[in-house]
Amino acid sequence: MRTVLVIDDNPAVAQALSLLFGLHDIRTLAAASPEQGLALLARERADLVIADMNFRADTTSGEEGAALFRALRANQPDLPVILLTAWTHLESAVSLVKAGAADYIGKPWDNDKLLASVENLLELAEATRERQRLQTEQRRRRERLAEHYDLCGIVFAADEMERVVELACRVARADARVLITGPNGAGKERVAQIVHANSAIRGGPFVAVNCGAIPSELIEAELFGAEAGAFTGAGRARAGRFETANGGTLFLDEIGDLPLSGQVKLLRVLETGQFEMLGSSRTRSAQVRVLSATNADLPALIRDGRFREDLYYRLNVIEIAVPALVERPADILPLARHFLGTELQLSDDAAAALLAHEWPGNVRELRNSIERVKLLARGKIISARDLNLPVSPLVAAEGEGTRRDADQPSRDVIEAALREAGNNISQAAQSLGLSRQALYRRMERFNLRPPGGG
Repeated sequence: MRTVLVIDDNPAVAQALSLLFGLHDIRTLAAASPEQGLALLARERADLVIADMNFRADTTSGEEGAALFRALRANQPDLPVILLTAWTHLESAVSLVKAGAADYIGKPWDNDKLLASVENLLELAEATRERQRLQTEQRRRRERLAEHYDLCGIVFAADEMERVVELACRVARADARVLITGPNGAGKERVAQIVHANSAIRGGPFVAVNCGAIPSELIEAELFGAEAGAFTGAGRARAGRFETANGGTLFLDEIGDLPLSGQVKLLRVLETGQFEMLGSSRTRSAQVRVLSATNADLPALIRDGRFREDLYYRLNVIEIAVPALVERPADILPLARHFLGTELQLSDDAAAALLAHEWPGNVRELRNSIERVKLLARGKIISARDLNLPVSPLVAAEGEGTRRDADQPSRDVIEAALREAGNNISQAAQSLGLSRQALYRRMERFNLRPPGGG
């Protein structure tokens, strides 16, 4: 049941509020002093505290209420607190609201106004508890994932990447070919490594081939090997990647760039497990699990006659789609801190700049940016200026007054900042370079529920 703790030295206040709240299915706990209130809160759960600011008849300074508020925040930082007093100067209450108090209401209070504030804060508290429950479930899921599988050191926080990693682990044991799709630099090879590391052939080699980096005339020799003299420069016999990967996994990256002649040869190997080295008539065989990856639209290439449909279906038994970094902003700061190491730290404005950047080069671009700043940084704290991230043409055209960076962060950026701050509004606002009020306005615009007591 929704519960409010009233801490006030006047019993009539608790009685009046208990009657008011009882009419709306809200349970009321009462304490006559800060000490009693803190002790009661240690024994029972409350969703909201309404606290007086003066507890002795000879004082109107509000110092006792301020001390109580600090104690409440220290014990339960997310617990919303409404300040209730007839005597404290407005400046004192405003200073506590700036410090995180949820509201300030004077005595005598307006029942409708007080009830509206309480109902709103209780709804937010319920939403906060649900978020915390989901976060706890998420943490437990990821702990179980790390306990049961080799995640190959992958760093992620976004739910989107959790689903990718979980799928990679699930399909690893099956002897099925996997097509990993996604933009360049998104982490497709790491996903392939996870599949291999959790497969029955994890003790075998993991051999990666970038099909887009090999000249078309050398593809056959690269994949299947070549006898000495098979082509100009082939002074000795050379094993191909299929032979090198025997007993393990062959990862064919950028499979969409494989020329049609290579596609024909690859299809035969996938169907029969047999191949011939270039310049040799002897048939060889290899036990290899083939994983492939592409950033291309293979169905579109099939329609254009540039990719064989039969090969596509041979490769794509199971597809794992890796999202772009901009589609999983919760990963940006954990990845940046991972690449940064323990010697350097991100300032709040640097974190905001990282979240605001769209990362067209994905994780690879982020890693390169951090590596660059590690070489050029002059201190232990990395600032947005140190990152020197480029401004997109859209942002430059919009101008300073309507820019999409720290002044007007996107919905994804706000959600990522809130997750990074543990749903603490003050910390999230600071990391985004906004005031609490500006962040609340942006959240309202995007219909995001603010956590209570942030």
